[in-house]
Amino acid sequence: MHESEQSRDSALIFRAPRHADVHAIHHLVSECPPLDLNSLYAYLLLAEHFSSTCVLALTNGNPQGFVSAYLPPGRSDVLFVWQVAVHHSARGRRLARLMLQELLARPNLEGIRYIETTVSPGNRASRKMFEGLAAALHTSLHETSLFGRHLFGGQAHDEEPLLRIGPFHRASPLVGNVSMV
Repeated sequence: MHESEQSRDSALIFRAPRHADVHAIHHLVSECPPLDLNSLYAYLLLAEHFSSTCVLALTNGNPQGFVSAYLPPGRSDVLFVWQVAVHHSARGRRLARLMLQELLARPNLEGIRYIETTVSPGNRASRKMFEGLAAALHTSLHETSLFGRHLFGGQAHDEEPLLRIGPFHRASPLVGNVSMV
């Protein structure tokens, strides 16, 4: 099992999600609008099949943040970030960036050179975080159209443009300063 600890806050633990975490993850995401809440089954699949590309941040055993991500088929240098959830009590401490930093420091992700994600235009906090991540990685962020509003059918859902960060290298200062436990 891979765990890391942020030295600035010894009570903050980062680790891969487990089956037993799924209800807490589901609840955390439900408290993080405008994120789309997925089914418990979807979070079980993330814990079962994609735990090596997801991270759960805990303080005293309580979930403070969660990132779900995966490697798109045939694109081993890309980490696609599906969701970033940060509990309201943990906001303003760059927890989202710390969780992404922890993922990028994992040995199984050493070949990652790009991060991709979709962020609706109205989600300013998430956009700002990814812009800050690109700056910290000393690289660029490019936006292109991906999922137009019409693709969501009758749902009141904004478009989801693709944000692509990179290229960057593992030796980047952001990636190298997570201590492993």
